[in-house]
Amino acid sequence: MKELVDFVAKSLVDNQDAVSVVEHKDRGTTILELHVSPEEIGRVIGREGKVANALRTLLRVAAQKQRKRVVLEISG
Repeated sequence: MKELVDFVAKSLVDNQDAVSVVEHKDRGTTILELHVSPEEIGRVIGREGKVANALRTLLRVAAQKQRKRVVLEISG
């Protein structure tokens, strides 16, 4: 799932080198922290958070297939 977030985020931004995804596990939940450059955080979040919500929906579906719980945090 880390690779999925990385792929989608890199396709959204111009500066692909500034994209990084860090994975943490906490009590059965996987936390994915997406870091992008502050100038391009708007591209990842989208208008009214629509892009971020779509990315979280993709993660939720992928996690359900593996019977896991995933949380996405976005920072710039």
